[in-house]
Amino acid sequence: MTEKTRLKRVSETSELEVQFKLSLLDDTVVEQTEENEVFVFQVGDGQFLAKLDELLVGLEEGTRAKFTLMPEDAFGQPDPMNFQTMKKADFPEGMQLTEGHVIGFNTPTGDEIPATVYQIKEDEVVMDFNHPLAGQPLIFDVTVVKVLS
Repeated sequence: MTEKTRLKRVSETSELEVQFKLSLLDDTVVEQTEENEVFVFQVGDGQFLAKLDELLVGLEEGTRAKFTLMPEDAFGQPDPMNFQTMKKADFPEGMQLTEGHVIGFNTPTGDEIPATVYQIKEDEVVMDFNHPLAGQPLIFDVTVVKVLS
């Protein structure tokens, strides 16, 4: 193989086109590209988890790879400090509160953070402010379609 035909490898600063599927161990799809779609991004730009960027470095253009990420390399383990008990009266009247339902809360800086209804008590609701994927191992199935730079 000559130097000109050698396949490009992903570096720490490469811009890439990839096709990917991120799923749970039970095959529940978290996020994926559509069949004829590519996702364009630059390694290290924060669009992927840092560990995923790290796993892509060194792969050749055209390579398909499958990785399992443990929670520590993805969204971490649930933190008991991220469970907050709130009064039902603090929620808008008529809001449907069901366990597993995700609700967005505005922070003082104007950002929105999601929380999952963990438990409903008589006058209180326990909210889980951990990332919904905390504690979950993830499967990352990726094809490096093209290394652009």
